Amino acid sequence: MGFFEKLKNGLRKTKESMMGRIERLLHAFTKIDEDLFEELEETLILSDIGVNTSVKICDKVRDYVKQKGITDPTAIKDVLKDVIAEMLGEEQPLDLSTTPSVILVIGVNGVGKTTTIGKLANQLKNEGKRVIVAAADTFRAAAIDQLEVWTDRAGVELIKHKEGSDPAAVVFDALTAAKARQADVVICDTAGRLHNKKNLMNELEKISRIVHQQAEGCALEVLLALDATTGQNAVNQAQQFNEAANITGIILTKLDGTAKGGIVITICDDLKIPVKLVTVGEKIDDIQPFIARDFVDALFE
Repeated sequence: MGFFEKLKNGLRKTKESMMGRIERLLHAFTKIDEDLFEELEETLILSDIGVNTSVKICDKVRDYVKQKGITDPTAIKDVLKDVIAEMLGEEQPLDLSTTPSVILVIGVNGVGKTTTIGKLANQLKNEGKRVIVAAADTFRAAAIDQLEVWTDRAGVELIKHKEGSDPAAVVFDALTAAKARQADVVICDTAGRLHNKKNLMNELEKISRIVHQQAEGCALEVLLALDATTGQNAVNQAQQFNEAANITGIILTKLDGTAKGGIVITICDDLKIPVKLVTVGEKIDDIQPFIARDFVDALFE
């Protein structure tokens, strides 16, 4: 099964919930009026698209309908598709332009951060890149053990210290190893909790300093792993993490397990942080770059 089919299957719950409501609404109206737009806005909000984003979508649809002279309510579906695709923006791939390039993965426990790192390591290795993973979430022994299982499965090297070690020291050793072995990418796991923002900022700043000292001028991605099943809570997490760290992109996990996939639209529009990767499934190859048009096609088809 190709990834588009996996994505389509993964978005089935979202499609049934969100698109089912929208289609029932559009077929219930015989003309386009303010009552329709009010109900459309409410339907989008109920589909876990935030209030601000829902209002913006309806305003854009309203303008387009007026501009094109559309009178058939069912034609709004195609307009909605184009508006959402535009809001999601263009694909923004990972910046892996230097050797080594560094990826810091942050996020609270339970979002699938560790498994996602394993999947990403496997994907990059299959693209011919030499990958080293740093087990810099040293606060949980289970995190290190779990990461070891996934890196073994992916066939990439893991740099680890004992539980309770300094995370920045693990990153230092991983970068030293990367330079010695001419690795292409270093992926760093980080503490899986949203602790005090000041502590989080200090920890990430320390790791970032080590990165720039050891790999001056390297491409650095700071990716926040978010669980799609948590809906608006994922947006709240992103807002808090973004205040503490310079997030360059989102990895949206568990997209196949939720009816709240519309949260992608809010993240891209409201937070102005690009979704760079999505996971749909539990297999090691169930991760792909986020392509807005594929997402919209899978949702609307």
